[in-house]
Amino acid sequence: MRVAMAAAVALSSVSAMAEAPNGYYNSLVGKKEGDLKTAVYQLVHNFTTVSSYSALPQYFQRTDVYPESRRWWDMYSDIPLYAPSFSGLNREHSFPKSWWKVGDNVEYTTAYVDLNHLYPSEAKANQAKSNYPLGTVSAAVTPKFQNGIVKVGSPTTGEGGGSQLVFEPADEYKGDFARTYFYMVTCYQNLQWNTKYSWMMNRDLYPTLKGWAIDLLLKWHREDPVSDKETNRNDVVYTIQNNRNPFIDRPELAEYIWGNKKGEAYTDSGSSTPTGDPVLISPAQGTSLDFNEVAIGKSVTSKLLVRGENLRNPVQVMVSKRTGNGDMFSINVNSIAASLANSADGYWLTVTYTPTAIGKHTGRLVFSDYDDTGMSFGIELMGECFPVPTLTACTATEATDITSDSYTANWTYPENEVVDYWVVNRTKYTGSEISTEQLVAEAPGLVIEGFNECDKESYTVQSYRLGYLSPESNVIFVDHLGVTGVEAEHGLVLQGFEGIIRFLCSGELTGVCIYDISGKMVRYIDSVSDHSDIEMQAGVYLVVTDQTHRPIKVVVQ
Repeated sequence: MRVAMAAAVALSSVSAMAEAPNGYYNSLVGKKEGDLKTAVYQLVHNFTTVSSYSALPQYFQRTDVYPESRRWWDMYSDIPLYAPSFSGLNREHSFPKSWWKVGDNVEYTTAYVDLNHLYPSEAKANQAKSNYPLGTVSAAVTPKFQNGIVKVGSPTTGEGGGSQLVFEPADEYKGDFARTYFYMVTCYQNLQWNTKYSWMMNRDLYPTLKGWAIDLLLKWHREDPVSDKETNRNDVVYTIQNNRNPFIDRPELAEYIWGNKKGEAYTDSGSSTPTGDPVLISPAQGTSLDFNEVAIGKSVTSKLLVRGENLRNPVQVMVSKRTGNGDMFSINVNSIAASLANSADGYWLTVTYTPTAIGKHTGRLVFSDYDDTGMSFGIELMGECFPVPTLTACTATEATDITSDSYTANWTYPENEVVDYWVVNRTKYTGSEISTEQLVAEAPGLVIEGFNECDKESYTVQSYRLGYLSPESNVIFVDHLGVTGVEAEHGLVLQGFEGIIRFLCSGELTGVCIYDISGKMVRYIDSVSDHSDIEMQAGVYLVVTDQTHRPIKVVVQ
């Protein structure tokens, strides 16, 4: 537990406005075990998402920076790095995104951009953490990675859930990670966890966590109590997302759900609002809706959750035209029925930012008439408009650190261009089957795992900025014998579709011979280039060129 008085003082005004309103946890009272966990899920799983994944560093400047020095508050390293630069840092899913991966998709759930488990992390520590479970690193074996703050290594007996390696944070942050994981397995209890990485969880609503994981997280939760850092961060996240981590506000919830109070009905000593009083739970006072950076000519839409209890009047909503740039912000309705706002799922108000000029823009969204007092409050709307970016194609370079199961994809890019992140287009070849996925990289040099699941791979790279992608780079091929850079060796990949063979290569290939499975040449082509499509009847073929002497098999449907 790290108590930072400077942070506490600097954020006190935010905390005072953004702490959980009275009545926020009323719906949990009287419930126990699985029913209590589900009640927490119903309370927090609907929330306003951040404007984009690329904008996370801007949000981190509000949630994870020492206020006096502007140094990043990094729980993974003690290397001094300072905002606003995000160089050397990653957007870290402390609860690994591969754990909820379905096929090649990790973005189907709001967990991908949920600030309650996203933190800035020094890049090398983040890469070392990979997607390993939390655990205690065995003192009997030299850690695979340690930097004085975190460790990655073999787990202590009884931990790890079968994983060969675990990630152990510093003692002062173990409770932070435990409460983050309590939140994640509750807020997303409806997800079907990827069984390949189910070291800590079961596919069930309760208890979700495996026995060894419950024991570990409760131990860390008890030994490292909630700190000012967590409380202040929770309050700021509430102003952004309109949901909270209940295990920070009410640490005893973990005991009622998994620990020494399991079986007892929950009582909330922290609430003082009498049942029946109208309460607007979301949005919270002090909330701001930040659209961050947007390219001119684009509109960006965000969803704002409006939810209350015991409201008797419709919630009136308007964009004020008196201050700022109200004409650049719009909403889909101006009145929300009390019955909709009182429902368990609340009402999702659509707010749109359509900038018509370059620069920073502000507005104010006003809520009124939702209780009997006639009071109103507003939330700040913000956005910044930039010119459409000009992006140059990256240059993919040879893969390094190749093992049977992984390699590092590399590339270079024009350093004078501003880039939000990079997209690595990964293609896997297994026999005649081809599959593709897109991976996000924070910096050049992305470790790609699962190489042992295919015969060979290729990758290209694109830079991303404000919703725009650069042209695709050249192709690099990687097989289990080494690397083939197509720009140097005219590497060749064949794709078989209905009635055609498609050639993927970096340059012209000559002397193309196509053989049937008996060895008879059925077609000769003087030359082909990248993405050439050659019509063929259904069948299995072998292809040889002047530049690639080893036969390559392809199946045409």
